[in-house]
Amino acid sequence: MITVTFDATWWVVLVFIVDLVIRITAIIVVPRNRRPTAAMAWLLAIYFIPIIGVFLFLLIGNPRLPRKRRRKQERINDYIHDTSASLDFGTLRPHAPGWFTSLVTMNRTLGAMPLAGDNAAHLIPGYQDSLDAMADEIRKAERYVHVEFYIFQSDAATDNFFRALEEVAARGVPVRVLLDHWANRGKPFYRKTLKRLDAMGAQWHLMLPVQPFRGKYQRPDLRNHRKLLVIDGRVAFTGSQNITDSTYNLRKNIRRGLHWVDLMARIEGPVVASVNAVFLSDWYSETDEVLTDDIDLFDVVSGPGDLDCQIVPSGPGFEFENNLKLFAALLYASQRKIVVVSPYFVPDEALLLAITTACQRGIHVELFVSEEGDQALVYHAQRSYYEALLRAGVRIWMYKKPYILHTKSLTIDDEVAIVGSSNMDMRSFGLNMEISMLVRGEEFVREMRAVEDEYRSLSRELTLEEWEKQPLRSTVLDNLARLTSALQ
Repeated sequence: MITVTFDATWWVVLVFIVDLVIRITAIIVVPRNRRPTAAMAWLLAIYFIPIIGVFLFLLIGNPRLPRKRRRKQERINDYIHDTSASLDFGTLRPHAPGWFTSLVTMNRTLGAMPLAGDNAAHLIPGYQDSLDAMADEIRKAERYVHVEFYIFQSDAATDNFFRALEEVAARGVPVRVLLDHWANRGKPFYRKTLKRLDAMGAQWHLMLPVQPFRGKYQRPDLRNHRKLLVIDGRVAFTGSQNITDSTYNLRKNIRRGLHWVDLMARIEGPVVASVNAVFLSDWYSETDEVLTDDIDLFDVVSGPGDLDCQIVPSGPGFEFENNLKLFAALLYASQRKIVVVSPYFVPDEALLLAITTACQRGIHVELFVSEEGDQALVYHAQRSYYEALLRAGVRIWMYKKPYILHTKSLTIDDEVAIVGSSNMDMRSFGLNMEISMLVRGEEFVREMRAVEDEYRSLSRELTLEEWEKQPLRSTVLDNLARLTSALQ
């Protein structure tokens, strides 16, 4: 009988060969169709911690939705594009600058809805005010209520919203609800919320469910981060706010005294159909149900205003990073003033270059962020950009703790603004499904400026002199977090 034994030398050789194969394979596989910073971050992870790095890459290395879902998104995009191509979406404001027209064309090419005129849009900066305003409109529903929120909880703050849903459901009005699976799973009131939806007779579905035993699986950190509400195709709401208490009902937030500050927009006019189209596409993705057979999506009516609005959806279901391209194009188009409000500001190279270039062109640039962060990794990654921004000339306003400034907005000069769910970070650009509303109209920008003035009064300005006094340990943490932010 022959016995084969391996001594330590053979084990060393085997480990060396496996390690070499992993490194060579990583160089071939990782950089393909990936931005250089993300590829470099993944390669560093795989080279320094091979086993963990490879495991994480296999788990979350693919930023795309499963092929079946991508095909669904393509079908609904084609349907909306072809159906709306020749429709009249209101009268557009005259004298649009050439850059704005080309920007709208770019958005349309990437999968956005048509630019619509004759719209009214008003901002609701109060947290409870927006919840109650949405509840008031829900109670007027006659045909349907479409609800889609990243976080959706029945609690004391949202009770009026849920009672409004119950009242219209009791009258036989269809109530359809979409909520992100991973963002709600395991959170306070999750099961209570679902039971309340069942009790009222609402049709509800989880978005991007990670349920492998039910045949539903994709990269687990993909999120549907959209926030929108549509009533009868008549009025819609969108913005940054979730349907939950301003503390998110989390013990750690309550213990720290944290409260979220958000901004929602109430919309009337033809653009409501575009918001509804985003809901219907997500509903189809999750249910295979085509609601356009029952709902005339493009039976639009003029609103009580004359704003030009375009809805720009983005996310891993689209081939390109629609929101990133929109933000960058606007930054380059600005001629006088840029104000950015983003709770999680972790730009890629293109966006950082656009902002610093704007300063060098003599544009007044302001950035609003929170003084205190609720997510340590993102908070430190964001801080790693402060020095470059300050040296370029960006004025950074830090909304004072214990409040988290959660608004996501961008204003350009005096006529164009964006409000929606999209942060200016790599997660929102590559991993989250988002909704942004582009608005052209001085009256809307004036409302935005009033909100920005309020934020400024409640913030303190970060100076370069203060920043240069940061301890070394903070710099190390910031830079490490910056590296991990590129892992997409």
